[in-house]
Amino acid sequence: MRTIDVKEVTAAVSKLSKDACYYLPDEMMAALEASLTSEESPLGREILETIIENAKLAKATDCPICQDTGLAVVFAEIGQDVHFEGGDLYEAIHAGIADGYINGYLRKSSVDDPLFDRKNTQDNTPAIIHVTVVKGDKVKLTLSPKGCGSENMGALKMLKPSDGVDGVIKFVVDTVRNAGPNPCPPVTVGVGIGGNMELATYLAKHSLTRPVGEHNTDPRYAELEKELLHRVNMTGIGPSGLGGSTTAVAVNVEYAPTHIGALPVAVNLNCHAARCAQVVL
Repeated sequence: MRTIDVKEVTAAVSKLSKDACYYLPDEMMAALEASLTSEESPLGREILETIIENAKLAKATDCPICQDTGLAVVFAEIGQDVHFEGGDLYEAIHAGIADGYINGYLRKSSVDDPLFDRKNTQDNTPAIIHVTVVKGDKVKLTLSPKGCGSENMGALKMLKPSDGVDGVIKFVVDTVRNAGPNPCPPVTVGVGIGGNMELATYLAKHSLTRPVGEHNTDPRYAELEKELLHRVNMTGIGPSGLGGSTTAVAVNVEYAPTHIGALPVAVNLNCHAARCAQVVL
């Protein structure tokens, strides 16, 4: 049994808050730079150059890549041989988000009631926390803050099994096409297939924590990712929605077993900022 003080979790989450919002993941930067050579639109290339310059400036000056630093989504993989001491794990994560957003000068975007009062909580808490228990004595924390431009463009559809692969492809491409410029393309497209209503959306969100360029380990789903990326880029939406061949840099698909009568499919989009940071304690 390994003991971890929850203060370590708070400190780690605080740092992740700033890292996720200040620094573009290396894989995403590489994908954007590679797109410069394949982008067919002169305006599209100019926009890509601006996005890359913006990301480099954010890193050099410790400044958020985008003013919308999103709601904090934390994926916590907890080793079953870990024991926490010194307080409550959830409270420790919330405290880390509050510290990171306040002292990192990140925009606080959380309201305490979604419908009536909508009062800002002033520290971007509470975080949205997903906990998974795994083997071992390590704790892996992944922070993926999502801005509303991309988050609002997500969609879920309960397809019929007879809709098959073609139905999945149509729904994903239609979702991206309907989103247009709103999610700030080039996007990363997260797709969750299977499970039920809530699991499909979780899979879509969690798939976006996978590095750009890393495919599903199942070769069938890896081929589906490649086909979806091709189809999405054929929409011509392009960088910033102003036309071009780089609407997305990657499509990440995750799947789960489902009911014999179901084929749930969810789509979650990441903007070009692609905020994500991880740490293992």
